[in-house]
Amino acid sequence: MKNNTIANRFAALALCFVLLFAAAPLPQAFAAPEDETGTSDTNYTEDGSEDTGEDTGDEEGDGTDASAAQPGATNTTNVTAAAANAPATNAEAALLISPDSGMVLYEKNADERRYPASTTKIMTALLVLENVADLNETVTAQASDFETLEADSSSAGIKEGETVTVEDLLYGLMLPSGNEAAYMLARHVAGSYEAFVDMMNKRAEELGCTGTHFVNPCGLHDDNHYTTARDLYKIAYAAMQDETFADIADTVQWNMSKTNMQEERKVLTTNQLIFSSYQPWAYAYCKGIKTGNTSQAGNCFVGYAEYGDAKLYSVVMGCDSSSLEYSNIPASFTDTKALFEWGFESFTSKTLARQGDTVGSVNVRLSTDTDQLVLTVKNDLVSLLPADLDVEDLGEPQITAPESVNAPIKAGDVIGSATYSYNGTTYGTVELVALSDVERSTVLYYADLLSNFFQSTVFKVILIVLAVFVVLYILFNLTFGGMRRRNQRKKMRTRYRNTNYQRRRRR
Repeated sequence: MKNNTIANRFAALALCFVLLFAAAPLPQAFAAPEDETGTSDTNYTEDGSEDTGEDTGDEEGDGTDASAAQPGATNTTNVTAAAANAPATNAEAALLISPDSGMVLYEKNADERRYPASTTKIMTALLVLENVADLNETVTAQASDFETLEADSSSAGIKEGETVTVEDLLYGLMLPSGNEAAYMLARHVAGSYEAFVDMMNKRAEELGCTGTHFVNPCGLHDDNHYTTARDLYKIAYAAMQDETFADIADTVQWNMSKTNMQEERKVLTTNQLIFSSYQPWAYAYCKGIKTGNTSQAGNCFVGYAEYGDAKLYSVVMGCDSSSLEYSNIPASFTDTKALFEWGFESFTSKTLARQGDTVGSVNVRLSTDTDQLVLTVKNDLVSLLPADLDVEDLGEPQITAPESVNAPIKAGDVIGSATYSYNGTTYGTVELVALSDVERSTVLYYADLLSNFFQSTVFKVILIVLAVFVVLYILFNLTFGGMRRRNQRKKMRTRYRNTNYQRRRRR
């Protein structure tokens, strides 16, 4: 009876577990994993229907990618802004940054991996300019330069067998976003496309990019070809330090030279912010840089603008092909314009510190001239501050410097830095330098060397070795010295007892 009761209880308990398991939802671990880059292989519209459109190539595609139910609709998801009234961008990822101070004014999913489309070509152009000294060098188009390109892929109009200068290829790369130009330049610089891609990834790593991996030089879609908004800024900033790149990025149209196969012809930029100043979506202060579009990446744009002394870089990724204001203009342009306008209106370029300003001092060692070194600002520090924030409100800067420095010191030596911030937001950092020369005292220098030696690990090791040696010596003497003395006493007693010895002693 007892066994039957126990069996019945186990059966009831098992039935309860079965019912609970059947009623419970499947855990998240059983859900289909998303793509590593944050974008699933299958695209969906906002109403949940599947986007079965094929990759339309890059840049000037036919625009057949699935769009949202309300094209260009804005959102404020994961937005961090350094001032009030920030625009609600349509972009899936965005970044607005002041290059002079490195201050981030606006960001949304800035470290999320996304497909860059033709903004990839910023890196391609950077590597070409870093590795080709003579832009008049020529490259002849080969069949392999066109093998991976779709029929509607963006093109600079170059034909197989045509010989084009590197300069014209750069304009063909950046303005109409020619994919064949990208492959021609990659092959010319590195000898093969694969070697050039290796150069791209190495250069990205050198620039501090942490979420970037390139597979091709043009940006045509590949699941393993991705970057982030923050990494794109780093690449664009490096490229804009080259005057030739900056000029190309801000060019509306370019006359490509006559070649062995074509007459002189014009290529036009895809950047609608600078294409025509008469259009309502244009932005007069924009100075480039690069557009991008595939069905997987959406519309992307990396921009740069100057207003007076103020400079701003913007990156938007994953925008709709239409904006709320203009159905024929991608939201990437209206987002960028809105960010620039808000940035320049909400922030004002102000001088936080001037060259030569005294900021603080540090102690000086090994000198009889002085025991204090005055620190001054190395260069003017100009930064964007919220328009309603005065420089005086920042208060004293946070100084990062050693407690003391050793002489000799030369005027202008960098000793530390000063960081200006307000309410947890950093607005700029400037290097601090020595105001004057400080000579070293020879006596204090050698006394310090001797003092350091006595405090060094080497000296401590020597002391330990000596101490061990002394202890061993003492133990050796206590052990073997005592035995030797006892043996000597034993010999003496034996000798004393010897009859002949006693007889000699009595005589």
